[in-house]
Amino acid sequence: MSMINKEVSDFSVEAFQNGAFKTVKKADILGKWSVFFFYPADFTFVCPTELEDLADKYAEFQAANCEIYSVSCDTHFVHKAWHDASKRIQKIQYTMLADPTHALAKDFDVYIEDAGLAERGSFIVNPEGKIVAYEVTAGNVGRNAEELLRRVQASQFVAQHGDEVCPAKWKPGAQTLKPSLDLVGQL
Repeated sequence: MSMINKEVSDFSVEAFQNGAFKTVKKADILGKWSVFFFYPADFTFVCPTELEDLADKYAEFQAANCEIYSVSCDTHFVHKAWHDASKRIQKIQYTMLADPTHALAKDFDVYIEDAGLAERGSFIVNPEGKIVAYEVTAGNVGRNAEELLRRVQASQFVAQHGDEVCPAKWKPGAQTLKPSLDLVGQL
């Protein structure tokens, strides 16, 4: 079943950000764009490369009025320990959500029951709290923050310009398409 237009369920989880613990609730994600970036676990191999890539692009996501929430089934204490131990993870300024009860992983349908971990899932959530784009990949394949940012920007564009669509490789400022019955015959 598709997750498109699914509203994120109410939640309250502990988190780690900028050296401090805090609580993040659904109300905190409303009113701006969000990316929920699920990964299997702290202290692993592919995950730090992805999280560092996101950290390097974080200012661009913020400039697009989009907040990043990385999510694993680890606790906020483990997030802090990983942050303290890893140079890559120390670059992170976005919020690292803790999901030891698997509530978020289950809500976003990325929970691997027999492993107690989350799949690699990237979810773009609009300001109303609804999923507008997502991708789930195998645990051994890392994701690209630049492509995720492009998809956020494209999602924002089509939300503002409902009569236009973004073609492959679209970037802000590039030409879009206006679907019409006349174009369908040309395809």
